[in-house]
Order: sequence, then structure tokens, then C-alpha cells
Amino acid sequence: MSTYNINKGIGRTVEFKGLKAQYLFIFAGGLLGLLILVMIFYMAGVNSYVCLFIGIVGGSLIVWQTFSLNNKYGEHGWMKISAHKRHPHYIICRRSVHRYFKFKIKSRKV
Repeated sequence: MSTYNINKGIGRTVEFKGLKAQYLFIFAGGLLGLLILVMIFYMAGVNSYVCLFIGIVGGSLIVWQTFSLNNKYGEHGWMKISAHKRHPHYIICRRSVHRYFKFKIKSRKV
């Protein structure tokens, strides 16, 4: 009889080196965009040392900012922030208070 290993990672979020969920995609997209930017600068004739400086500083900034956002907000942090921004600060009620306590009694005609 064959035995199969069960994947224990089913249902868990994607994680790489501590980066979770959307931060992993921001990290990869940022580094890919920076690589393309440095390549465009290099092909445009910008000095190699300037391209190297932009790549190193930009890459370290992306890494640092992504990990700090991951630590600060957590896995679902941005969704919570956007939900908090959409939540009203107060509810406007323009009806007078006594109108809420009036009950209409319907009379039945037989």
C-alpha cells in the first residue's frame, strides 16, 4: 500500500523570507522595475557608476521599505487601513429624537 505525504502548506499564505502576501509581490515588482530602469539608463548612455549607484540605493530602499511595511502592518494590514478610511467618522441623523418614539396604531375596521 502506498503512502503519500500531505502538504501542510495548503490554505496558508505565500511567504518568502518573512515577507507575506502582497508585500512579496511589491518586493518582486519593485526590484524588477528598478532593474528595467537601470537597464534603460545604461542603454541611454548614463555613466556606469551612476547606474550602479541608482541600482544599489534603489534596491536597498525597496528591500528596507518592504520589510518595514510587512513588520508594521502585517499580512492583512493594508486591507484594514483601506477599510478604516472608508468607515464614516460619525453618522448624520437629521430627524428629531421624538420622531423615533412615535408609534402609529393602526385601527382595524371590521
